[in-house]
Amino acid sequence: MSTYTSIQLSPETKKRLARMKTETKETYDELINTLLDLVPSGDDEGKYSEEFRASLLRSLSDMKHGRVYSLKEVEAALGL
Repeated sequence: MSTYTSIQLSPETKKRLARMKTETKETYDELINTLLDLVPSGDDEGKYSEEFRASLLRSLSDMKHGRVYSLKEVEAALGL
């Protein structure tokens, strides 16, 4: 069985994380691990490739300009 620890989050951070959950029963541990899996490991100095940085900036721009869809929107468009 896994053991857990407490971490401190501001109420705003908790709200942001809650909005990122894909399922209501998803735990914050599962969500954080999913987010961490999206980030490639840096080198020994913790630096990331230019390709990764560029893709991150493109993604942030897409989000800022409304060029993204929520899972619910995609499911509705596909009739799921």
